[in-house]
Amino acid sequence: MTLTVRRAVASDAVELARVAAITFPLACPPSTTDEAKADFIATVLSEASFASYLAAPDHIVLLAEVDGAPAGYTMLVTGDPYDPDVAAVVTARPTIELSKVYVMPEQHGAGVAKALMDASVSAGRATGAVSMWLGVNNENARANRFYEKSGFTVVGMKKFTLGEVEEDDFVRERPLV
Repeated sequence: MTLTVRRAVASDAVELARVAAITFPLACPPSTTDEAKADFIATVLSEASFASYLAAPDHIVLLAEVDGAPAGYTMLVTGDPYDPDVAAVVTARPTIELSKVYVMPEQHGAGVAKALMDASVSAGRATGAVSMWLGVNNENARANRFYEKSGFTVVGMKKFTLGEVEEDDFVRERPLV
């Protein structure tokens, strides 16, 4: 198995959207409706959305590949948190958001998530950020275990609207220095 992580480029938008459509539902709470998942995928994780993210100067998208096939991705967003609940609890500045971390189900446990996290931390440091933060559903035990092992501690809570439901997310932060 050959695992690589690289910065995604515009031509990766189709594959990123495909990976997102497969992996996003895996992170949703059991109560999330199929309609809410489909709407989020269509509006936030579409090919057009990824094309926009890849073109945005404040976004960094990293793509993991195993033997040349997409295996997962992360997205980082530079700048101060826009959510007031996050801004109140993330105190180290400058900071960078780890907005998305998704790995194809067949790659769970194969080191892809760790490789993506290591590359994301390096990319965050390269921007000059001194901390990295993320939001994760408080019911997503697998993700929370991974983030804890990756050095992220819970510093607060925020709301995340998915469909018509407001979900409770942990806000996690880790130092980059």
